[in-house]
Amino acid sequence: MKVNASIILETRKARADGKCPVKLRITYKRERHYYTLRLPPKNESIYLSEIEFQKVMGERPRGEDNKKLRRILNGYEEKAVKDIELLPVFTFEKFERKFFSKSNDSIDILSALKNKADILRAEGRISTAVAYECSLNSLKKYTGKDILEFEKADAHFFNEYEKWMLKNGNSNTTISMYVRNVRTIFNEAERTGAIKHGLYPFGKDKYVIPGGRNVKKALTIKEVGLIANYPVTDGTSEHRYRDYWLFSYLCNGINVKDIAQLKYSNIDGDVLTFVRAKTQREKKGNQRPITLVIPKEIGRIIDRWGNKPGTKEKYIFPILEDGLTPEQIYNTIRQATKLINRYVGNIAENVGIINKVTSYTARHSFATVLKRSGASLEFISESLGHSNLNTTENYLADFEIEEKRKWAESLTKF
Repeated sequence: MKVNASIILETRKARADGKCPVKLRITYKRERHYYTLRLPPKNESIYLSEIEFQKVMGERPRGEDNKKLRRILNGYEEKAVKDIELLPVFTFEKFERKFFSKSNDSIDILSALKNKADILRAEGRISTAVAYECSLNSLKKYTGKDILEFEKADAHFFNEYEKWMLKNGNSNTTISMYVRNVRTIFNEAERTGAIKHGLYPFGKDKYVIPGGRNVKKALTIKEVGLIANYPVTDGTSEHRYRDYWLFSYLCNGINVKDIAQLKYSNIDGDVLTFVRAKTQREKKGNQRPITLVIPKEIGRIIDRWGNKPGTKEKYIFPILEDGLTPEQIYNTIRQATKLINRYVGNIAENVGIINKVTSYTARHSFATVLKRSGASLEFISESLGHSNLNTTENYLADFEIEEKRKWAESLTKF
């Protein structure tokens, strides 16, 4: 007997305002069970009017909020279907344990990482989901098991795991990222009462996560000029991806994901305004739009590679297209980043730049050139879209080694 999963609006339980709960309906042998779905990050129940539900679940939902909610609901449905397929014998009880992880004896770090990644994918946060999956796969490889109980992951466990990671060629940055994801799982488990406070392995006199910051290698304005003036053949991929790198540098170090998501509606006259994808999940009052004046070189890059005609609803650059799933968006942006890194890396090598040049180098170089030109910390912070000056100070501190090395060398010029 086939098990059916679907997202429905339970109109029998309308609130006073006329809105009804959005639920997951599982049907098996003519028996139906309804499960409340919650909206992250506050874990609130989802209530919609019938008209709102139709707008979200229609063939082509319009508006970012409706599209986002549609992705979340689709994610819940896809997870239910996947969980049902993995059950050798279906019962509602077994499904509930798997879908909601309600069984305490099945809650462990590895399953919690998997559940976290599934939720993130349902929200369309693919890159963050991939990070949690990397933590999961690494721990599986280290332990050789499919279950890792919270009580076994003490400070000694993580110290030994760190040694194993280093022995296998992983950097402190990778270790930091992987273990911070596990720490988040511990925090959530402790907050929900799944584990006791005494099991927490992180902090002073316990396991201390290594610092994950690498010394960033920024280019000088002269080196940026070498890349900008490098002779390329018009219309080639080398020309296109070099220009995308320059666009990033000239547009306040904008990252590739934000470049891909720019639309002509972000342009008003000679001003470009956008909100970093990294901060779009924050409350609107906390979001910090980045505004910059478009110099001639940015205009030329848009004219050269931008979609035509440049109507408001169109993406500026032909990197993304309408109708892509979050997974497809993630893969497309990842591929574009690889191509930028490949072509600009080759150009940098050809012009004699020793340090590795990537898409991140454009952002680092933008900030450093501003600093060395005498721009104020406040202006640099605003330009980068940082929410506070401490973040900018820490960001720029990574560039000081290069400056200190230069001055140290000057001391030996007797």
